[in-house]
Formats: sequence, structure tokens, C-alpha cells
Amino acid sequence: MTGPASRPWGHEIRLARPDERVAIAESLAAAFFDDPVMSWILTDPRQRRRRLAAMFGVLLQGHYLPMGTVWTTPDAAGAALWGAPGKAVVPKAAVLRNAIALLAALGVHSVRALRALTHVEQLHPEEPHWYLGVLGTRPERQGTGIGSALLTPVLRRCDEEGLPAYLESSKEANIAFYGRHGFAVTGEIVLPGGGPTVWPMWRDPRPPDTRA
Repeated sequence: MTGPASRPWGHEIRLARPDERVAIAESLAAAFFDDPVMSWILTDPRQRRRRLAAMFGVLLQGHYLPMGTVWTTPDAAGAALWGAPGKAVVPKAAVLRNAIALLAALGVHSVRALRALTHVEQLHPEEPHWYLGVLGTRPERQGTGIGSALLTPVLRRCDEEGLPAYLESSKEANIAFYGRHGFAVTGEIVLPGGGPTVWPMWRDPRPPDTRA
């Protein structure tokens, strides 16, 4: 079920189809190639893009696409991967079911990635909320409003239903972008083993008279 398309920020966006998994994974791999966390986990730049595409492909197929909470553009130039309230953390059953594929994607970096993920998940808020697991746009399309457009449907729903939203920004430079959409930094998370810092951000629902 793809749902109706809309054009926030001048871009057509819609729910992703299962057959767009590879294209979306490749766009996210390009978007996260220089991400501090991904660069720390996948230290070899010669393999990073391929491994990122494989990893995002597993996450899309094993968790996000079945929930129907992946928003993208018609050309899959970017995507927002959301977890609905109560479904923010990838279930252990899904992790086990996709373990072989994840190990193949991450290779010798699997232990470091798992430690980082486990540490972040342990600090996840317990209050019901929408969780932005991944947001990315192909580098050549960044700065055109696609990221803002991809956020719009769920943030609008949060406001309508009175629900908060949560994310972890792995780039300090992106904090201002999320701040423009109502998110505020709530602290810092230093990844174990000498890893980089990520910034948890929380967004309370906006009342009707303050919505853009």
C-alpha cells in the first residue's frame, strides 16, 4: 500500500513500495557515506558504500518496509524511515531473522555496529512516540527541500494526534536542520569503544496555532 502522494516543500513524496528497496538503499548509502558514525563503523572507504547499501537494504526489508512507514520521492532520491509508537526498536526476532544478511553486509565491523546500536537503544525514551530511524538524501539533491518534505507527513500526524517524535542526529551539523522542524537536543550519547557522539533530539507536538 503506497498511500496518496503529496507535495510538501515543492517535492512529491509518498510511501515507498517494496520494489524500491534497492534504489532507496543505494540513495541512503550515498547520503551516509561521510556520516561520522558510519565512517567509524565502516573504516574502509573503498567498501563503505557497498556495505551501507547492503545494510540499509536489510533494514528496509526486515523492519521498515513491512510497517509501511518509509517515505520517499518518485525517483528514490531520499527516504525517511520511521518507526511507529511502540515499534521504534527493531525486535530481537527480526534481528535474528536477518542476522546472516546483516553479518554479510557489515563483515568484521558487525560487533562494533551491534555494540553501538545496543548502547543507543538502551537510552531510547519509553514514552510513546514516532521514531525517525533514518533520514537521508542523495548528496547531489541535498539542500533542495527533499529532507524537509520527507519529514512532513509524520510530523503533521504527530501534531494532529498529539504525539511526540524522537531521533538521534549523528551529525552535529544537522542539529540546526532538525531544530527548524521543532526538535530540540536532549543530551549527548558517546558511542562505546571510543566512538563518536550522537545527539538525541525530541519534538513535542505543536498546537494548531503554531504549525507552519
